[in-house]
Amino acid sequence: MSTETNNDAFISNMLATIKEIQGELNELKIMKRGIVKKSDRRKVKKKTAKMTVKRKPDRRKVKKKTAKMTVKRKPDRRR
Repeated sequence: MSTETNNDAFISNMLATIKEIQGELNELKIMKRGIVKKSDRRKVKKKTAKMTVKRKPDRRKVKKKTAKMTVKRKPDRRR
């Protein structure tokens, strides 16, 4: 019987410590939400107008492939 009471007491103590830790964790989360980082105000450089480069079309023409002709071989002349 004493082992059961010790076990129950241990479990209840563990549950109590877990609840305390969860409460502290929630407090830390609330504190974290309250802290806001100040954004770095950097000087923004003015962008110059971009020049578009017109490229000439490729002068090379695409060569059309001609149909390959199949060469028929003459049968061997056997004597």
